[in-house]
Amino acid sequence: MSGSQTLGLDTSTTPSRSFVHASWFRKTVLLAAVYLVVLLLVQADVINDYRLITIATICINIVLATSLNLITGFTGQFSLGHAGFMAIGAYVTALVTIQIDSVWGFVLGLLAGALLASLVGLLIGLPTLRLRGDYLAIVTLGMAEIIRIVLLNLKVTNGAAGLQGIPQFVNWTWLFILTAGSVVLISNYLHSRHGRDSIAVREDEIAAESIGVNSTRTKTMSFMVGAFFGGIAGGMYASFFYFIKPDTFNFMKSVDILVIVVLGGLGSLSGSVIAAILLAIVSTLLQPFPEIRMILYALILILIMIFRPQGLMGSRELSVKLFSRLIPGRARTERTR
Repeated sequence: MSGSQTLGLDTSTTPSRSFVHASWFRKTVLLAAVYLVVLLLVQADVINDYRLITIATICINIVLATSLNLITGFTGQFSLGHAGFMAIGAYVTALVTIQIDSVWGFVLGLLAGALLASLVGLLIGLPTLRLRGDYLAIVTLGMAEIIRIVLLNLKVTNGAAGLQGIPQFVNWTWLFILTAGSVVLISNYLHSRHGRDSIAVREDEIAAESIGVNSTRTKTMSFMVGAFFGGIAGGMYASFFYFIKPDTFNFMKSVDILVIVVLGGLGSLSGSVIAAILLAIVSTLLQPFPEIRMILYALILILIMIFRPQGLMGSRELSVKLFSRLIPGRARTERTR
């Protein structure tokens, strides 16, 4: 009998360090392969400017959806104000890069916009996150509209005309770094103690409080982290499309982000990524039919939610084990072991 067995430890169910390192290695290799393949296609002009716009939209929506999923899917707070955080990040990044036309100015503006969005999330979250459900949704919706109206009436933001001629620093490399980095950081947050507290609050707030979880602090932290990455997405948008106006960040933008989250699955980062890619592709394919584009787009969403109401991924995440279950022969082999 081994020493671990004499101590009552079941090493067969404990993931080894080598397994964890192998998993991270596979993910790193996969991300590097995606980056290099797209980079080569961009340099070969296979991916032209139009297709790069679609890729940029997908990347920005992935950051928005995963950050909103942290608030809505993992913490259980129904928020309709994510477009407001995006607007703060976009305008701060734009104003800073216009004054400091350099890569360092872009990085400074991106961080400043994200931090300001996070601060606004804190100021709004502390008094309002004691609310739940529809009441919280109404408050966050009002917050987003207040931000939009303020931007609409400030001279420094150029009012309704918006800001144009914003220096464009975001290319495929920046898109990849910011998107992959945001998803990895949000995933790490969810696997930390704060992330487990968020899931506990979502499942049963009273039970979470009974075991020592400070639900108000947990919800506020999730709101701040989600707002931070919403600001990052806004900075990406401003620097890539080099033109912004307040109406870009209206109520419908918040709804679009929420649709991606619900379609992908509440509580699944992988689902948010898949839904962002799928909806961008569907929207692009329907552009030749402008008269019925939105009708077909809505019909597709309705059909998906009828036959898959929990979303594409539910609360699961993509993994090698999940893919192996989709292979009939592999699944039978695993069951016979």
